[in-house]
Amino acid sequence: MRRTRTRLFLRAALVAALVAAGALIAVPIGPVPVTLQVLVIAVAVLVLTPAEALLALVAYLAVGAMGAPVFSGGTGGVGVLVGPTGGFLLGFLAGAPAGALVRTALAGAARRPRPWLADVLALLTFIVVTYGMGWAYFAVVTGRTAADAFAVAVAPFVVIDLLKCAAAWAVARAVRAAGLGAD
Repeated sequence: MRRTRTRLFLRAALVAALVAAGALIAVPIGPVPVTLQVLVIAVAVLVLTPAEALLALVAYLAVGAMGAPVFSGGTGGVGVLVGPTGGFLLGFLAGAPAGALVRTALAGAARRPRPWLADVLALLTFIVVTYGMGWAYFAVVTGRTAADAFAVAVAPFVVIDLLKCAAAWAVARAVRAAGLGAD
């Protein structure tokens, strides 16, 4: 039991650190930057248990909320969480464990004919939850209409994030093949 708990905390801490590192590489595209966070979290969705994914994102957001410069572009503090892009950060918190849960639930059945299907549905769950929360939050915080918020905060990123998910899938397959995944 102790070994399992230690492993859970170590894996979650490693992912939280990698998410923070991914946030430092930020390319601004309007009010929402492109970062490597989605890539890192997508890999986590595919290799962590739902509990590990949740713990990793709680740790990441808690450290950032306390002021550590772990959010996009090296920012930190509660102000980022309540700002226009805060919904995407909270979306990570909901989307990562939701995606990991989908993968865990489908992985056993999917191993037979189509093992990739659980991964694809897990990644889509992660993206839909993250975008849904980020889009809604962005619209409310900025006072934009839903359509305008979608055009500014979601549409420019869909293809980019789907490409990141494809890369994450390849990385996760290698991680699992090495025996380092949750399976």
